Amino acid sequence: MGKGFFNVPIAVNEPVKSYAPGTPERDAVLDAYKVMFNSKVDVPLYINGEDVPTGNTRTMSPPHDHQHVVGTYHLAEQKHIEDAIITALEARKSWSQMPWEQRAGIFLKAAELIAGPYRAKINAATMIAQSKTIHQAEIDAACELIDFLRFNVQFMADIYMEQPESTSDAWNRVEYRPLEGFTYAVTPFNFTAIAGNLPAAPAMMGNTIVWKPSDAQVFSARVIVEIFKEAGLPDGVINMITGDPVMVTDKVLSSPDFAGLHFTGSTFVFKSLWKQIGSNIETYKTYPRIVGETGGKDFIIAHPSAQAKQVATAIIRGAFEFQGQKCSAASRVYLPQSKAEEILGYVKADIETIGEPGSPEDMSRFVTAVIHEGAFDKLAAVIDRARSDSNAEIFAGGGYDKSKGYFIEPTVIVTTDPKYTTMETELFGPIVTVYIYQDEDWTNTLKLVDETSEYALTGAVFSED
Repeated sequence: MGKGFFNVPIAVNEPVKSYAPGTPERDAVLDAYKVMFNSKVDVPLYINGEDVPTGNTRTMSPPHDHQHVVGTYHLAEQKHIEDAIITALEARKSWSQMPWEQRAGIFLKAAELIAGPYRAKINAATMIAQSKTIHQAEIDAACELIDFLRFNVQFMADIYMEQPESTSDAWNRVEYRPLEGFTYAVTPFNFTAIAGNLPAAPAMMGNTIVWKPSDAQVFSARVIVEIFKEAGLPDGVINMITGDPVMVTDKVLSSPDFAGLHFTGSTFVFKSLWKQIGSNIETYKTYPRIVGETGGKDFIIAHPSAQAKQVATAIIRGAFEFQGQKCSAASRVYLPQSKAEEILGYVKADIETIGEPGSPEDMSRFVTAVIHEGAFDKLAAVIDRARSDSNAEIFAGGGYDKSKGYFIEPTVIVTTDPKYTTMETELFGPIVTVYIYQDEDWTNTLKLVDETSEYALTGAVFSED
């Protein structure tokens, strides 16, 4: 029973720490990194607030040092998926009835834990598991996850507060209920913040979750579980399952109580999940909600009036931060013929200052490793093809080595074909492709940008006109 109108704290963005030499945050994260890197952690399933080992395990290794083992994680069997679903449905009975401001308090507490005692640990885990530099880990695992939690609490309050007009003789009101069942959250390797947000956002609204993180992110996903537990999240609200993705998904989507999908990952996988849900529609007790975000083939286009140095900086930062493993990474560039040589000159000079890819423990690194051997092999093949194709050349970079880590040098391909494969295909790596257009073809080039890729996610236009 409500006993008041509750105002949540106004959300503000978490300040990004510098990690400059001599700062306490730098010392703290390096200490945490050393401890976690030199330890062996065992990550079981997490069902109904309990660790559930299965005995069937796989090892976890940092992408930048793939022979070094930092732990193991357990693989689920079908019975564990059934247990997670039953647990989520049982937890829903009380969680869905909990007053919203109490649910909000739990996730605000989680944000404070990340901002404080867990900051070094979740950043270090992300550096190890996903080979992120400290800057990339800080803006992701700490700041963005904190922002997700705080702002989502504010958005939740706004949703509940937005009510229809009433008059003295007619009282109109809207009450919001959680979904009639459980939600399946499927999260990617590249952002610890997304791994935390996709189960947390629907849970905040009173839903209960079966969560499958990426196999390549389990190491840092475990820290998220620890944070939610310490924040007071009731048992069974978020249940983490690791294992064969096809088996897990088939079992989840065959349940009559499946009520929602919250997904970030590949376009191919999302389309296949949508199709599978549609094929099972007669099975479900309700119509499932489907929320997903997939890929990108993101562009930079420079107008002839653009400042060359600005464009070059955008290419370097947009294409090569976190080794280009973002759906929003810049991966295709359109330069005017009159400025192309100058811009590319700045790009090559900047690449020469980046240095060799290496371990994120060395905080002077700008690039580290790609996520796993499959990604490495795909990107190496792309580089080899560009070397041999007559309509493309490796302008800068192009080296790769997986003897210790999955290292791909920041690479710039210049092509004479605006529909060259790397202009159209999402690569998810530190490779950017440049096409040079004639200045007078500006308008037609804009149409070309729009027509080249199936994706519509992000882009940048540089101009002083």
